[in-house]
Amino acid sequence: MSLLSDARNIRSKDPAATSLAEVILLYPGFHALLFYRVSHWLYRHRRFFLARTVSQWGRGFTGIEIHPGATIGPGLFIDHGSGVVIGETAEIGRNCTIYHQVTLGGTGKDHGKRHPTLGDNVLVGAGAKVLGPVVIGSNTRIAAGSVVLQNLPCNCTAAGVPAAVVRLDGERIRPSDDLNQRDIPDVVHSHLEDLERRLRRLEHRE
Repeated sequence: MSLLSDARNIRSKDPAATSLAEVILLYPGFHALLFYRVSHWLYRHRRFFLARTVSQWGRGFTGIEIHPGATIGPGLFIDHGSGVVIGETAEIGRNCTIYHQVTLGGTGKDHGKRHPTLGDNVLVGAGAKVLGPVVIGSNTRIAAGSVVLQNLPCNCTAAGVPAAVVRLDGERIRPSDDLNQRDIPDVVHSHLEDLERRLRRLEHRE
């Protein structure tokens, strides 16, 4: 995908964008992809110092840190973008959306492949952290503020700290509304309610 296609993709996804020129000139998410493309090319050609130099320029200019070794598919939309961190061995599929303050990082315990792999059409909400070499299935949505430490299947919604699946293949498996970045389900509260119901049933049997 060309940089012009990246800009058109952002324009189509963001209702606040009024023109293609606005995206190209003013959107940090687009600028971050520009710096990433250059630094990734240098990284693949083993110009590691230059690659990191360009990526650090991009970080300073946009507030978005993308390691040049990361693998990013076409159609990535980084919305707002401030505080986004994408690690060296992270892999991002096609047509993904990442909001501000998201980290695709490591845990400090892994070697080699240390960062997450996102499938296609994944949405990661504001402030979410996806840590370690976990695999996030395609068409999965991660709620704002969640911390993902385990693999997630395709076609699900996950929320909480640590994140748990609250919807799978369109069916609710815990009390939850559609993920709208506002009404985030309280997974811990739901677990406590389940425990209370079980306790009442056990007391009733006695």
